Amino acid sequence: MGIRSISDYVQFFIDLDMGISVSFLSFVNNEKITLKHKLKNNEIKKEHVLDGLKILEELTSEIRLIGELNVLKKYSDFKR
Repeated sequence: MGIRSISDYVQFFIDLDMGISVSFLSFVNNEKITLKHKLKNNEIKKEHVLDGLKILEELTSEIRLIGELNVLKKYSDFKR
């Protein structure tokens, strides 16, 4: 798994360039679902998946605390 920090997830989301059609919180929730499915795969190192889930939980908490736009601004040079 190449994403190892909140900043990596923010940059990944921005690089996807989905415009306003997908909210950042929705993206984070979908990523959590994807990683939870990957936990069922015995061939994947679970520690990397669990690290990703931890990062996504931190992101979710921060989004709820300060809002999507503020999180995007905090971890990137995002402008909207």
